[in-house]
Amino acid sequence: MKDDMLLWDETLFKDPEVFELDYVPEHFDHREAQMKSLRFCVRPAIRGARPVNALCLGPPGTGKTTAIIKLFEEIEKHTRSVITVHINCQIDGTRYGIFSKIYRKVFGISPPASGISFQRLFDKIAKELSSREIVLIVALDDVSYLFSEKEIDHILYTLLRSHESLPGFRAGVIAAHSEPYMKYILDPRVESVFRPEEILFPPYRRDEIFAILSRRAQLGLHQGVLSQDVLDLVVDLTAESGDLRVGIDLLKRAGMEAERRASRSISEEDVRKAFRSSRFLHLEHAIRSLSRDERTLLRIIAEQPEGKAQSGELYRIYQEFAEAGYTKFYETLKRLEALKLVETRFTGSGMRGRSRIIRLRYDPAEVIARVEG
Repeated sequence: MKDDMLLWDETLFKDPEVFELDYVPEHFDHREAQMKSLRFCVRPAIRGARPVNALCLGPPGTGKTTAIIKLFEEIEKHTRSVITVHINCQIDGTRYGIFSKIYRKVFGISPPASGISFQRLFDKIAKELSSREIVLIVALDDVSYLFSEKEIDHILYTLLRSHESLPGFRAGVIAAHSEPYMKYILDPRVESVFRPEEILFPPYRRDEIFAILSRRAQLGLHQGVLSQDVLDLVVDLTAESGDLRVGIDLLKRAGMEAERRASRSISEEDVRKAFRSSRFLHLEHAIRSLSRDERTLLRIIAEQPEGKAQSGELYRIYQEFAEAGYTKFYETLKRLEALKLVETRFTGSGMRGRSRIIRLRYDPAEVIARVEG
């Protein structure tokens, strides 16, 4: 066998975990200003007061989740007077689900599977924290998943206004949103107490992407597997996508492509082939989180000519598949827009002077394949 051929029991990966999307790096670089702002917000909690609420804003793959996780690691390492709970709203997207996770963190066990109301669940959490003089900080990651049916209003109201009727209960919220600003309009009763410190997470510059991916490659791949030229191509494609997660996934898939060829190094062709899948990373993650009705509406949009149609026509077709009124249709459409799967544009045409055109953000064939897969 040639020296440049990989043996059946050999691998290019020194540590494959480095390329998992939930991997938290020991060194978190290029987000020093954001970490400083987050530490400022939670500082009052260390002294037993309510923290300053925070809203982390920026596109996917800009370090928001990692920053929150690193912050919570620091807090739990240095104090027991603060309990932190990180919520992935894509997974836990209801008020009861979120407070069940808080309950597990506070008591170390899951709440009863049935027979306990939400109010009783929350009262037990609040009384326990108050009696122990512990401040609660909750991170609502991917908060857009809570916009549907105004779940976010109910959750923030419970966390941030309950001290008015439950003296001694102190809580703060760090929300992460994959947009440059929050379009959702909060209930005025919630907006008056949320008032977050906005912390911007801009897309990584090319030199920052290069540094981060270089470190990941050094940690995760054996020496000599990735040449400078091939790394430059990975960095270029990542910068083009605007999502660092694409680059991390691309390194993993390109390594697997090279192993498929039994090669001891990754080629540019391996990277280009892997990019066909990695560039749809966000699409795949978003579709996995959709309900049946949301998948139905997304498929209907994808099946329209050029993946776009007027909202009125979409509603008419949607009614044939789902028993829902216009309010439900509108909420479902807003969810797809919040997940950046579709975009809405108003035109001057229409019976009342304004008509909404709904357009798919991805190639219709790619969407249909994943919705039905």
